[in-house]
Amino acid sequence: MPENATWLDNALSCPSPNCDERAAGEQVSLLVIHNISLPPGKFGGPWITDLFLNRLDAGADPYFEEIATLKVSSHLLIRRDGELIQYVPLNMRAWHAGQSNYHGREACNDFSIGIELEGTDDTPYTGEQYRRLVEVTVQIMNIYPAITPKQITGHSDIAPGRKTDPGPAFDWTRYQKMLREESKNNA
Repeated sequence: MPENATWLDNALSCPSPNCDERAAGEQVSLLVIHNISLPPGKFGGPWITDLFLNRLDAGADPYFEEIATLKVSSHLLIRRDGELIQYVPLNMRAWHAGQSNYHGREACNDFSIGIELEGTDDTPYTGEQYRRLVEVTVQIMNIYPAITPKQITGHSDIAPGRKTDPGPAFDWTRYQKMLREESKNNA
């Protein structure tokens, strides 16, 4: 990892090999919110970390046979209890967005940070997840001032028709209100 790698002090560090350098001079200017559960609809367990670290046991669940060879990652994961795990330094490119477009700009991995919430499109997220998401969003915005509340989006918005997360269960109004309040407190 580069010397200036950005690891958050309040996150459990689990370095993923599924990342690379951003292009020289690339400005981080977008935050993408995702959801993930492995197996689908199940929470807890080592499976998300195993996927991001390329050690997912394809025989542990029939669904894993389809995804065990994928090379994917996210910068951060927020578990149901609010635990924060970091897989990729913020200054590096994580492989979270896939084919994507934000306001006419392709390849969102190049200029974004990805945060996975342990959840599904239709399962309400926990209060602990919203609190941690707001906390980490403020940290990221302080490191990368080009990320403003208007530069935060869902995976479904940058890959419409292909992705649906974070889904209708994600309460954007609640998140944005909490983010405004936290930003005022830290001003």
